Amino acid sequence: MDAEAVVSEDSCPDRKRRVHGMLKLYYGLNEEGKAEEEEQSLDPCDINGPHFDPEHFLNKLRRECSLAELMDQETCMVKQIRSLDSDMQTLVYENYNKFISATDTIRKMKNDFKKMEDEMDCLSANMSAITDFSARISGTLQDQHAQITSTPGVHTLLRKLQFLFELPARLNKCLEMQAYAQAVRSHRLARCVLQQYSHLPSFKGIQDDCHAIMDKLALELRQKFRDGGSSAKDLSECVELLLQLDEPAEELCDKFLSHARSRLESDLQGLEAEIRPYPSASAVKDASVRGLSSPASTGSPAASSPKASAIFSPSSNTDILEFIDRGCNEFVSSLCLVITSYQELFVSHAQTGELASKNIPQMANAKLHAFVDDLAARYFSLVERRIQEEKGVGDNSLLVRALDRFHRRLQAVTKLLPGSSVPSKGTEIVIRAATERVKQYLAALQSFYMDSLTDVRQALATPRLSVASASVGGGGGAFWERWSEQPARAGSPSLSASILNQIKSVLASVHLFTAKDITFSNQPYFKGEFCSQGVRESLVVSFIKFICQSSRQFCESSGDKGGSTPPALLLLLSRLCLDYETSTISYILTLTDEQFLVQHHSPVTPVTTLCTEAREAAQKLLNHYVKVQGLIISQMLRKSVETRDWVNTIEPRNVRAVMKRVVEDTTSIDVQVGLLYEEGVRKAHSSDSSKRTFSVYSSSRQQVRYAASYTPSVPMDTNLLSNIHKLFSERIDIFSSVEFNKVSVMTGIIKISLKTFLECVRLRTFGRYGLQQIQVDCHYLQMYLWRFVSDENLVHFLLDEIVGSSAHRCLDPAPMEQSVIEVICERG
Repeated sequence: MDAEAVVSEDSCPDRKRRVHGMLKLYYGLNEEGKAEEEEQSLDPCDINGPHFDPEHFLNKLRRECSLAELMDQETCMVKQIRSLDSDMQTLVYENYNKFISATDTIRKMKNDFKKMEDEMDCLSANMSAITDFSARISGTLQDQHAQITSTPGVHTLLRKLQFLFELPARLNKCLEMQAYAQAVRSHRLARCVLQQYSHLPSFKGIQDDCHAIMDKLALELRQKFRDGGSSAKDLSECVELLLQLDEPAEELCDKFLSHARSRLESDLQGLEAEIRPYPSASAVKDASVRGLSSPASTGSPAASSPKASAIFSPSSNTDILEFIDRGCNEFVSSLCLVITSYQELFVSHAQTGELASKNIPQMANAKLHAFVDDLAARYFSLVERRIQEEKGVGDNSLLVRALDRFHRRLQAVTKLLPGSSVPSKGTEIVIRAATERVKQYLAALQSFYMDSLTDVRQALATPRLSVASASVGGGGGAFWERWSEQPARAGSPSLSASILNQIKSVLASVHLFTAKDITFSNQPYFKGEFCSQGVRESLVVSFIKFICQSSRQFCESSGDKGGSTPPALLLLLSRLCLDYETSTISYILTLTDEQFLVQHHSPVTPVTTLCTEAREAAQKLLNHYVKVQGLIISQMLRKSVETRDWVNTIEPRNVRAVMKRVVEDTTSIDVQVGLLYEEGVRKAHSSDSSKRTFSVYSSSRQQVRYAASYTPSVPMDTNLLSNIHKLFSERIDIFSSVEFNKVSVMTGIIKISLKTFLECVRLRTFGRYGLQQIQVDCHYLQMYLWRFVSDENLVHFLLDEIVGSSAHRCLDPAPMEQSVIEVICERG
C-alpha cells in the first residue's frame, strides 16, 4: 500500500523536484550539485550532523517529550525513512538506462583508441622519412642557392646605378615636357643616395648636374606661381612641388593667398557690378505701397494675378535668387576650393613632415582664418546691400529661397574650416533680413490701411443720391448704398474683411521663413524669438495697435464740425474697432500662434490688453461721432435761432424749413447708424407719443395736466414753478458715453441738438408770434424725434424746457391753441 502511494506521488513533477531537493539536502549539496561549504554542526542532537549521538538524542527526547510526542516523532521519522528509501529506488530506476548506455560507450571507446594508436605510429614513421629526404635535398642545393641569391642583388644594384647615371638626362627631358611632378619625384628618390656618396667624384658630378637642373625647375615653378594664369588645380600642384623643393612655407602661404585673393576679388567685383545705388526714399515708399492691392480691387481676379501682385523693385535686371546663386556658385565655391587646397598643402601635409616641428600648421591656419574673414566680410556687405534693394513685398518666396541657399552654402565653410565665424555671420544676415522683411510688411499693412481709409473717404465724398441713403456730413450716398447691399454682394468685401485678408496674406508670406524645407528655420531664433517677438509682437500686435491709435487720432481734430473728418468715417472706424474687440483680434492672434507655433517663453501682449485698447478706441470714436453729428445739427439750430427777429416775427403759418432739415438729417443718421449697429433697447412708448402737447409754463413730464387749467389771470410765479419741477425731474447727462447700438447713438445726438436749441432760446427775447413759432417747431420735432430715442420722455422733457424757456423770455406770452398747432404741423 505504501509502495503504491510512493509510485503515484513520483509521477508528478512537483514530487520529483521535492524528492531531488530532499536528497540534496541529505547529502549536503547545493543547486549546482556541489557540496556546500558550511560549518559542521557540533551538536550531538543534530540528526543531520556528523557528530550525531543516538543515545544522547534518545535520552533528550525521553527527558523532554511526553509519550504522545515520542510517538509522533517516531511516526514522522518512519515516514521520512520510507520517503528516502522510495526516492533512492526511484533514482536507481530512472538512471538504469543511463548506466547501461555509459557502460557501452566506455567499451566502444577502448576499441577506438586502439585503432587510433596504430594510425599515429604509422604517421610518425612517415614524418621521419620526409624529414630525411628534405635534409638530403637542402645539402645538395646549398651551393647553388647562395649563387642564385646574390644574382638578383647584383641586378638590382646595377639598375640603381643605371638610374643614377641617367638621372640628369631624365630630369632635362621632364623639364622640357613640363612634367614637373615626375622630375621632383625622381630627384627625391635619388637625393639621399647622392648625398651619401657625394665624396666619390662620379656621384659628385651627378649631384651637381641634378642641383643645377632642379634650380632651373624651381625657378620655372616660382615664375608660374607668380604669373597666376593657371587653374586652381595647377596652382596647388605648383605649391606642393615648391614645398617638396624646400621653399619657405610662410612665403608660399602668402603668395598662395595673394593669388587666390585676386581671383576671389574679381568674383566680388562681378557681384558688385550687379548692385545699383541705393534707391531714393520716394521709390521705396511707392514700392511698399504697391506691395498690397487696394481695397477696391481685393478679391477681384486681377488682384490675384501675378501681374497685379508684381512689385517694382529698384534693383538690377537679375533677381535676388540669381544674385545669390551667382555668389554661391562663383565666390563661395571658389573660396571653399581655396580653403581645401590650402589646408591640403600647408596644414595636412605639414603635420606629418619636417614642417610640423616648425609650427607651420598653426601659422598657416592663422593666415587662412584672417584671409577668409576679410573676403567673407566684403561678400556679406554686398549680400546685405542686395537684400536691402528688395523693398517690394509682393512675392516673398524668392527672397526666402535666396536666403536659404545662401545659408546652406555657407555651412560648407563650417566643415572645411572649423572654428570660422563665417557661418554665424551669415546666419546673422539671414536674421536681419527676416526682421527687416517683417518691418516692411508692417509698413505695407499700415500704408494699405491708410489707403483704404482714403478710398472710404472718397466714397463718402460722392454726391448724395437720396436723403435716405446720404450721410449728414455731405454725401456718401453711393457708398452707403453699396454698404447696404454688401450682404448680397460677395464681390465687394467690407473694410474689415479686406484688412483681414491682407493680414492673412502677409502671414502666409512671412510663414515661408519657418517652412520645414528651409534650412535656417531650424535655428533657435526662427523657432522662438522670430515667431513670438518678430511676427506676433512686431507685426500683428503692432498693426492692431496702429489701427487703434490711428483711429483715435481722428477724434483729436478741433472745430465745431470736428475738423475735416467725415462723421461717417468715425462711425465706420468705431464699428471696425468694435469688431476687432469682439472677434477679429482673438482670431488673428490664434491664427498667428497656430501657423508659427508661438511658444510664449518671452513676455507677449495678451489678447485681453489688445481687446481693451480696441474697445476704448471704438468707444472714443463713437462718442466723437455723436458729438460731431450733434454739433452739425446744433449749428443749424443755432443759426436759425440767432438770425431771426423773434419779437417782430409774423404769425406762424408753417413749420420752419430748418426743422424739416433737422428731421431729415436725423432720419438719415438713423439709417446710417442702423447699417452698422443693432437696434438696441427702448422703453415702452405711450399710445399718444406723436400727439404730445406742450404747455408754455411746463418743464416736466407731469405738467401736462396743469397746462389745461392754466389761465393768465391766475397769480403764480412761473419761475418758481419751473424751478420746483426741475428739482423733482431726472438729471440729463448730455455728453455721456453712448452704448454700441443705434438707439443710444441717436439719443446722444438728439440730446446734444435739443440742448443747444434750449440754450440758444434762453439767450433770445420773444414776442407773441415768436413764442407760437417755437410751439409749432417743438411740436413738429416731437412728432418725429420721439421714435429715435430710447426714452421718449427725454425728448418731451427737453422740448418742454424749450417751450417753457421761450415763454419765460416772451414779452406777450399768448400760446397758440393746440388744435391750430396740429393743423400747421400736419400741413407742413
